Amino acid sequence: MATGLDSRHIQPELLDHLPPDDPKAIGSRRDLIWINSLMFQHAIMSSLLKASVREGSIRILEVGSGDGAFMLSVARRLARKWIDVELVMLDQVDLITDRRRADFAALGWRVETVTDNVFDWIAKPGGDAYDVVSANLFLHHFSDAALKILFEALRRLAPVFLAAEPSRNVIALKACSLLRLVGANQVTMHDAAASVRAGFAGKELSGLWPLGSAQQCEERRIGPFTHAFRVFPKEGFARCTMPSS
Repeated sequence: MATGLDSRHIQPELLDHLPPDDPKAIGSRRDLIWINSLMFQHAIMSSLLKASVREGSIRILEVGSGDGAFMLSVARRLARKWIDVELVMLDQVDLITDRRRADFAALGWRVETVTDNVFDWIAKPGGDAYDVVSANLFLHHFSDAALKILFEALRRLAPVFLAAEPSRNVIALKACSLLRLVGANQVTMHDAAASVRAGFAGKELSGLWPLGSAQQCEERRIGPFTHAFRVFPKEGFARCTMPSS
């Protein structure tokens, strides 16, 4: 039976076009907290970070940071040993509240926010260096051509790049219809299915990373819902296997 999942299909997601203070947008961002938990995204990203970056003074750039709830959950998993972290959170809308900043500060994480479109931001001259760039449920919004542009810029910013994206498969697509059981609103129901259809399988992201770099790529499906992608130096600490959870 044809599923339409043999290749990526990108369509606009409703949340991206709603005002941040729209009740439907607020509800959908609340739904995303549940979705990240159901997908084990926090555990996957924290495992990727621990496998790829040494403990110590660490500078992280998160692209597509949203309201910061996801990375805060990751930080809470890492905070016992990761005690000197500078986190730069990039998104086209600043949704990071004072309360969220205080929650990070309580863990010893220093937060800076950057409000910009990621492609406008990478086009600006200069730019700081980071130990790792991370993305959660973000890359699937963009075409392969756009991702090539993004990857070319990000590879110069940090030796490590980590992403946890939707896995494009039948199980994940069918599971989207079950989100109503946790009270997901119509925006979330639409966007969840759209995310799966725009998600990744096989080595699609590795094929978009710039050739000839001093980095190597790993990617694979973790569980039924997540496609993990890791870029790390060909030599050095990050040379280890992709975590399983």
